[in-house]
Amino acid sequence: MKSRNIVVLLSGGIDSTACIHFLLKQDLNVSALYVEHGQAARAYEARSAREICKYFNIKLQECAVRTNTNFVEGELRGRNAFLIFSALLFSPCTNGLLAIGIHSGTKYYDCSPGFLDRVRGVVTEYTSGQFDVIAPFLTWTKHEIISYCVSERIPIGLTYSCERGTHEPCGECTSCRDRKGLVC
Repeated sequence: MKSRNIVVLLSGGIDSTACIHFLLKQDLNVSALYVEHGQAARAYEARSAREICKYFNIKLQECAVRTNTNFVEGELRGRNAFLIFSALLFSPCTNGLLAIGIHSGTKYYDCSPGFLDRVRGVVTEYTSGQFDVIAPFLTWTKHEIISYCVSERIPIGLTYSCERGTHEPCGECTSCRDRKGLVC
């Protein structure tokens, strides 16, 4: 796997940041892709993505998909599939792995083992086996990911995870509640 390119879908949040660290620790060739898709937090997420890539000294590719829809908090149906297929379209790599920081403990279908199996099948078939999708934290809980970040001294302060996209995280949305009380 060391010779393969790995593109991490970077949201600017804790999970994708931990994913970058986890893969770099294995001495792999890691880059990141940030996709703006109309999410309320896009400005803060993009800033975090840039700071995270600068911290880890990895290349960041950014793309923006314009829409008249302004997404609000909660589940965005199809988001992770959209991000994975955006990576196939916009990534400068012609082969390798796409990594996504999904984890257990959510009710969202696109964070489930079934989703990962299905999307992996489509991606490998669509690319004649040139790309595959991995989710290193698929069986980890959010608490385990944060514990990993703390034990590895990953700079959680560089991340942004508020679905409302306010300057100061709201403390009430699902992403903020996930973080509440867990960060030391």
